[in-house]
Amino acid sequence: MKPDFDQGNGLLTTVVTDADTKDVLMVAWMNAESYRRTLTSGQTWFWSRSRQELWHKGAMSGNVQDVIAMTLDCDQDTLLVSVHPHGPACHTGHQSCFFNPIK
Repeated sequence: MKPDFDQGNGLLTTVVTDADTKDVLMVAWMNAESYRRTLTSGQTWFWSRSRQELWHKGAMSGNVQDVIAMTLDCDQDTLLVSVHPHGPACHTGHQSCFFNPIK
């Protein structure tokens, strides 16, 4: 199976989870090039919609994510990536980007 980048105007919604705890760490976007780099490097690469550029997760912080498994959803437009993180996933320093409860 291959991702269908056309459904999301060239981007795949990408959910990243911790391979051991199963916690959702972050949600980001991949384009065809970041997907290819993720497959070839074994670490996560994404497309920044705000900066309009590729980014290697952890390149500056050292908090890289080693890919353990990748799975497409039934429509082939959303990717689930299971990783072994080397530090927090969130740029705020939190382990996960999901730490803000709705009251």
